[in-house]
Amino acid sequence: MSEMQQDSRALLAYQNKRFMESWSARGLRILSEYLEPLDRLGRYKVRDTIVFFGSARITEDGPMNKYYNEAREVARMLTQWSDELEPPTRRFAVCTGGGPGIMEAANRGAHDAGGISIGFNIGLPFEQHANPYLTPELNFEFHYFFMRKFWFAYLAKALIVFPGGFGTLDEMTELLTLMQTEKLEKPMMILLYGSEYWKEILNIDALVKRGMISERDLNLFRYTDEPKATLTTLKLFLTANYLQPEQVRHADDLPDIAHSRI
Repeated sequence: MSEMQQDSRALLAYQNKRFMESWSARGLRILSEYLEPLDRLGRYKVRDTIVFFGSARITEDGPMNKYYNEAREVARMLTQWSDELEPPTRRFAVCTGGGPGIMEAANRGAHDAGGISIGFNIGLPFEQHANPYLTPELNFEFHYFFMRKFWFAYLAKALIVFPGGFGTLDEMTELLTLMQTEKLEKPMMILLYGSEYWKEILNIDALVKRGMISERDLNLFRYTDEPKATLTTLKLFLTANYLQPEQVRHADDLPDIAHSRI
């Protein structure tokens, strides 16, 4: 083949950057944010996660640093416990939005314990940058908010919600809605860390009083205030629902994440 013939060859569609970034290829870009994380998480044998939500504005040396330090401690103890579980799959890995603040604290705690640390990051005009405590191969960057939220819900067995603002409220209420409407086909625990903060911010009792939610919806979450008690609550829930002997007797029979359902 001559040099001129080589130069005139058409690009394969998936190698055509202009096309891949165009409106016409939007469906492919969305699909890639499902398939690429699925492949990477599978190679790392990540079966499920414990998700930490909370403000990017809570820093180690700021006025609410108590929550930073306690998120770090909960993540450290959780990782230490989960790493003692038998292989071949990694259970209950710490997962965050990958950014600063509470996200950094939780990833840092997992890193302190020598475990893997997952971040589902997203490009934002401010605040959001990847923290340095993520396992490099498990540092994900999303363009689409809804695909990022999908991955939070898809793998999570529990959610710990530290004090936060609009983003934290958005993520928390979306998962509460999925649980309320029974769209999550798995047991899941939601812990609101910092009862004083959350009871000031959210008047849940008023929602019940005015008939906007039912009284049984109060069972969708619980408050927690201390790292050791939080770990104990998580261990009891995870053991009862996911670590019973009959469920883990044959490791080869465990489903991988490609076959799990939200």
